[in-house]
Amino acid sequence: MGTSRFAILPALLALVLHFLLTMSDPVHDSFLQCLSHLSSPSPPISDVFYTPTNSSYTYVLQSYIQNLRFMSSTTPTPQFIVAPSHVSHVQATIICCKIHVLQFRICSGGHDYDGLSYVSDVPFAILDMFNLRAVSVDTENEWAWSNVHGFPVGACPTVGVGGHFSGGGYGNMMRKYGLSVDHVFDAQIVDANGRVLDGESMGEDLFWAIRGGGGASFGVIVAWKIRLVPVPETVTVFRVEKTLEQGALDLLHRWQYVVDKIHEDLFIRVVILPVNRKDYKTIKAKFVSLFLGNFERLLALMNESFPELGID
Repeated sequence: MGTSRFAILPALLALVLHFLLTMSDPVHDSFLQCLSHLSSPSPPISDVFYTPTNSSYTYVLQSYIQNLRFMSSTTPTPQFIVAPSHVSHVQATIICCKIHVLQFRICSGGHDYDGLSYVSDVPFAILDMFNLRAVSVDTENEWAWSNVHGFPVGACPTVGVGGHFSGGGYGNMMRKYGLSVDHVFDAQIVDANGRVLDGESMGEDLFWAIRGGGGASFGVIVAWKIRLVPVPETVTVFRVEKTLEQGALDLLHRWQYVVDKIHEDLFIRVVILPVNRKDYKTIKAKFVSLFLGNFERLLALMNESFPELGID
């Protein structure tokens, strides 16, 4: 009898543990009911609603975390994650967070090394915008004299459109075309009251503010309308790395005097990095460039303006 009694205990404990893990949470249920009531039934918001008991919760939470210090066991985690696939999901999340007195953070699909998008000191939820990534191109309004277009955006592969545009948006074509926001001529934002506003209805002050002042300071931006720019069919890139021992300081000094005077089709930026070798430590300067043209034309410009870099 004693043996059978102890044999039953592990099975009973496993059953209780399974029940506790699968038991519905009244707070989660109440929040999901609020979301479902206030959002479009198709697509259902329940399909993009994640709680800590959901098998995809950890993956969704950690997908865009670039700073490993925020992946520790002591990092505060959200009560829910909503990854909207429809603008009504955004509206519902804003209103339901207000009803439940819950702070929410906004992730826009790119890096956030400071953790401002996914960490809070108070109970919070996350609105993760990674599902809203559709791109529509209006080919009818292309320039008649050019069949190749681009957009002046980005110098880092892990940046997200939301943070990049709303922060101004510098990139490798900015010497010729300026910042990304110089070519944003409309946007859609969901404000704190759940209203969907475009560039006209939000007013010129707010439209100005979200193009450089940080979108999350004013609402949740769900769409940007941008104007493409013409680019040549052939562009050229190069990267040159030099350590201190290879004359990096002299090249950096020279770069400061020529970089703002060379042709606007040529963009050269410098990244300063430490070099840790087994037997010594040093510093290197990495010159990274994009040229809107072919190599022959680039070579002529470099030989004229910056021959010290040694492009040949």
